Amino acid sequence: CRRRAAKPAVATPRPPPPRVDASAIATDVAAVADDFGLWVERLAAGDQVAGLAVAVVKDSEVVYEGTFGHADRVANTPVTPPTVFRLASLSKGFATTLAGLMVDDGRMSWDTRVAGVLPPFGLADADGGQRLTVRDILSHRVGLPHNTYDRLIEQAEPYPLLVERLREVSPTCGVGDCYGYQNIAFSLIGDVTYALTGDFFHHLVEKRLFHPLGMTGATYGLEALRSSASWARPHQRVRKAWVPFEPNANYYHLPPAAGANASLRDMEQWLVAQMGGRVDVLPLPLLDELHAPLVATPRDAGLTPWRRERLLDARYALGWRVFDYAGEPMVFHAGAVKGYRAVIGFLPNHRLGLVMMWNCESPVPNGLLPMLFDRYLGLPQVDWAGIGEGDAGASASGG
Repeated sequence: CRRRAAKPAVATPRPPPPRVDASAIATDVAAVADDFGLWVERLAAGDQVAGLAVAVVKDSEVVYEGTFGHADRVANTPVTPPTVFRLASLSKGFATTLAGLMVDDGRMSWDTRVAGVLPPFGLADADGGQRLTVRDILSHRVGLPHNTYDRLIEQAEPYPLLVERLREVSPTCGVGDCYGYQNIAFSLIGDVTYALTGDFFHHLVEKRLFHPLGMTGATYGLEALRSSASWARPHQRVRKAWVPFEPNANYYHLPPAAGANASLRDMEQWLVAQMGGRVDVLPLPLLDELHAPLVATPRDAGLTPWRRERLLDARYALGWRVFDYAGEPMVFHAGAVKGYRAVIGFLPNHRLGLVMMWNCESPVPNGLLPMLFDRYLGLPQVDWAGIGEGDAGASASGG
């Protein structure tokens, strides 16, 4: 007998993400913070993270601040609000903000050509290399494959040598035409600022951002991290226990892309400033420029369950990702190096934001950010972190 051919499977269309109903947005921010605190407690109870520091800011007020776990499990040192973490790619926001201040000063423009300031610089696309601007490198529109030469940075290859070798890389598109996330090419902004001022990049960030904003624990580099009064060592799982190990220096060789350290208290001030609460240091027109989306990043909208279920659009601005979160603009960035993770995100129309850092490679805390925003915006509650919401999820109606 003849076997009947199986019918091809038909994919079930994914329902569109829900959209925010303005009438459902929470008016009781304290209740939102209380629910968020319960979720953090559940995460802490599960021992899925070595140590974590997290804060929620509304307008210019810290409405929730929490820490748990260990900065060093062997020494039994707890994470506290002044404990300093590596920020990894959250460093990019400092680089673009410094660039914006220099644009405001008239030292350069967003359209300043990199090769005009750094004459030896070039790309395989010689004409494109001559056209490449500050705006292009800070929005990852260099035309190179994603994360070009990052593996060589991880093998301790010198940054200047890798910049020279960018000439050998075949482009994926024309300069300015597409998105390709970079660390090495992004860090050219440090060379540009040095060439224009004669001062080191990290000194400029300290003088223009860290000191004015009261970020007293914020630094650059591995030695500065180790010299902090309290700093979080990276941890890994060994036989179901968290064990600290020595941090490596590789990405510290790219200060603009991944070289900064800061405590929770420092990052609370940074979040306030990025949401418009420190116009004496960061004017609102500058923030508008930094957060204006420049290039589509559709792949980023599908990387995690919460992004697939909530995002209507994903783009990159200047050192920041800009998402359409169920109809609300959301400014965001994440960072990751070996043994550390960090997340910052805020809803600019509501001046509500979160910053979070932890000293291991667990993905679990990532889910707390969309849980917070869902709760505040009155969206359906989902346990994005997999921590078991219990009563908090049932009570979080968003009223």
